[in-house]
Amino acid sequence: MTKADIVVLGGSAAGITAAITARRHHPDKSILLIRKETKVPIPCGIPYIYGTLTDADKNLIPDAILETNKVDLRVGEATKIDRAGRAVLLGDDRIEYERLILATGSVPTQPPIPGVDMEGVYIILKDVDYLRQLQRKLQDASNVVIIGCGFIGIEFADEINKIKGKNVTILEVAPNCLKLSYDDEFCEEMETHLRGRGITVYTSTAVEQIAGEGRVREVRLNDGTVIPADLVILGIGAKANVALAKEAELRLGLTGGVAVDRTMQTSDPNIFACGDCAEKISFFGGGPSPLKLASIAQLEARIAGANVFGLRRESDGTLGVWSTAVGDLAMGTAGLTESMAKDFGYDVVSGTVETPNRHPGCMPGAAPVKVKLVFERHSRTLLGGQVRGSVSVGELINTIAACVQKRMTAEDIAMFQMGTHPALTASPIAYPLVNAAEVAITRLR
Repeated sequence: MTKADIVVLGGSAAGITAAITARRHHPDKSILLIRKETKVPIPCGIPYIYGTLTDADKNLIPDAILETNKVDLRVGEATKIDRAGRAVLLGDDRIEYERLILATGSVPTQPPIPGVDMEGVYIILKDVDYLRQLQRKLQDASNVVIIGCGFIGIEFADEINKIKGKNVTILEVAPNCLKLSYDDEFCEEMETHLRGRGITVYTSTAVEQIAGEGRVREVRLNDGTVIPADLVILGIGAKANVALAKEAELRLGLTGGVAVDRTMQTSDPNIFACGDCAEKISFFGGGPSPLKLASIAQLEARIAGANVFGLRRESDGTLGVWSTAVGDLAMGTAGLTESMAKDFGYDVVSGTVETPNRHPGCMPGAAPVKVKLVFERHSRTLLGGQVRGSVSVGELINTIAACVQKRMTAEDIAMFQMGTHPALTASPIAYPLVNAAEVAITRLR
């Protein structure tokens, strides 16, 4: 039998962050992290194994971070949570805890498509050996079909497209790629960009069957189109991994995750949950949120890790901040897009500005950047923003996220005091964040 003050189940973004945060806030407690994987891939880096990195071992979370923070590690699969005895069963060992943090993540969604279990059809597992197997199979595949045109789908498509001799096709049931993440004008730009890089994109298309004899040979669409396929990748989302929690009779939420309050405490006061396995509430109105992102996972983990021995932090709800890049085109969203805001019932006004991200525009590294901000009409509060541009998108969208989280108004943003430099930012005269707010203010009049 083993004992630890804090036991964390799960070793990816949420589990590691929860353990490190617990160490910082509770330095006198013993902390044990249990994970079933020998090596843990960086979740958001998985697509880049196949083109940019070329090796799964270049995309790993180092164990040194646990050692540095004096977090003990056990590799093995937990089989049961004994809530009454405050213990986790791990093989023949019984590990007792004072507090337990569930960070068991998510599992890929598999659609009810005939042939989905055929040889040559892959899901996106966070398992290094599985990802290596996919890499080996890709070497012999000429025609690769990706079902799902969200972030994972387009990033996998572009990375595989970098391998010589591959014909890559993406299939999407929605009218646009990235439809759940961006307004139409941004989605259409990405589709045009993908096609310009030699990737075939089908939208408003449903898969009727994955077909072949023993292994996949083609994908048949509902309009009768047949696409040759040596390998199929499913990138259509994930669901909370709650098997242990469900067996332990912890309460589940409306979207299937482990129900938690704003402190990340579950229906058992000695158990907290964070990351993809935990139920989410939206920053906008407090309703259920289906979002599963590593950035959300680490925020929830910082709340859970701090709170295990005394409540100190609360979540404001899931804001939703994400970005993606294909070649030299990067896009990001923070909060609500215009279409999302309307679906939520908000009366909105938007402001959009496009300008070079350097000044003058002939400076090295200059590229056009477009910023769209969405405001609630009556309060003038920022609900969200989108950015299209180059590498600077990543940090600019984080700035917009901070503005949303602090409920800044259009006037607040118009009065934003920015720092600029010719080689680093847009001109102070044309700074897109400020000018998008000014455009919206004009429309609000």
